[in-house]
Amino acid sequence: MADVARGITGAVAAQGALASTVSEFKLSLRPDRMLELAKQTTLPGDEEYAGLGASLGIDLKVLKELQTEWTTTFNWSAEQESLNKYQQYTTTIEGLTIHFVHQKSENPNAIPLILSHGWPGSFAEFIPVIDPLTNGGKESSASFHVVVPSLPGFGFSSAPLTAEWTLDDTARVFNTLMTEVLGYQTYAAHGTDWGCFVAYSMYDGFSASVRAVHLTSIPFLPVAPAQFAEYGIELDENERFQQKLAEQWMATGLGYYTEHTTKPNTIGLALYDNPMGQLAWMGEKYIEWSDPRAGTAPSVLTRKEILRQVSLYYLSKSFVSSVFTYAQNAMSSRANYSKARNDAPMLYSSFKYNGGFWPKEIIASVGNLVSHTYHEFGGHFAALDNPPALVGDIRKIGDYWGKK
Repeated sequence: MADVARGITGAVAAQGALASTVSEFKLSLRPDRMLELAKQTTLPGDEEYAGLGASLGIDLKVLKELQTEWTTTFNWSAEQESLNKYQQYTTTIEGLTIHFVHQKSENPNAIPLILSHGWPGSFAEFIPVIDPLTNGGKESSASFHVVVPSLPGFGFSSAPLTAEWTLDDTARVFNTLMTEVLGYQTYAAHGTDWGCFVAYSMYDGFSASVRAVHLTSIPFLPVAPAQFAEYGIELDENERFQQKLAEQWMATGLGYYTEHTTKPNTIGLALYDNPMGQLAWMGEKYIEWSDPRAGTAPSVLTRKEILRQVSLYYLSKSFVSSVFTYAQNAMSSRANYSKARNDAPMLYSSFKYNGGFWPKEIIASVGNLVSHTYHEFGGHFAALDNPPALVGDIRKIGDYWGKK
């Protein structure tokens, strides 16, 4: 990613920094080649495998509509300008360039909070919740100093060029970011997708600094229905729906995961300079993993949002390194349930269409679960699928902050 255009406006010391210098960061990326290649891409005629819809992958009609919007009305300059309204920085930790948003609340008693994204997400996934979290009001329980890093190998954070790098390593780096670079002695963590693995690892491994965690998934393999009785689990109607959806995903939705974990270089290089290929590969996940009502309130996961996310991947040249995360963490989902080495509160939000499903009893077995909230509206990308619900649930951290 060394040739990515970046607007660095000078070195500044982060407020409260203990051991590191950060540089202000602004996106300055040109979309010309991306849009030209997307425009030149020829897709099959509508008669090819007619009637499939989205049953065997992304709907051809939808992909064509996305292509048209991308190459005609999508305005990358406006999207880039909107992202640059947020205070962004880079710093170096363990030899890696780490990019992050650091948006401070005006409330001096606000709780430091780090938000970790996953794939095919990015730091921009959390844009809809940053302002509500920082401007939650005068009460400390409603306000946060928000930090949103790009995972190593994603966006504007450099890639760890070793097969041994794990999400536990990322958790260590992010703890360093919060404590040594930004100077927060204690903080709360939230994660989605891979970010759940990172946030839980921070919660488990850094109990002195991580004093609350909020999750939408846990880094453990799901319990088979045949084992429910062993754990005393009886599912209600909503949980039965989520369990069925999870079983469907396990049966038909793991093709990408197998490719990423076993042959990341093949798919990575095939799509490296192929914007329409990246759009098809990642766009399908945004569509399939989100609430079917995506794009209608309270969801902000519109097609423009999908195009913004894919544009970030292509323009930052991070698609290859992002999929390598899967190969580096092929065995990261834990088979044996164990309690985190932390007595701090753990909060959990269960969104109907998330895809992954763990009964409340299982979630409670891996941490100090103090809040479990089910949402009828929402999917895998909570900050985009249902921003108000996610904000409300994260704000509950304030009810438990400082308590065991």
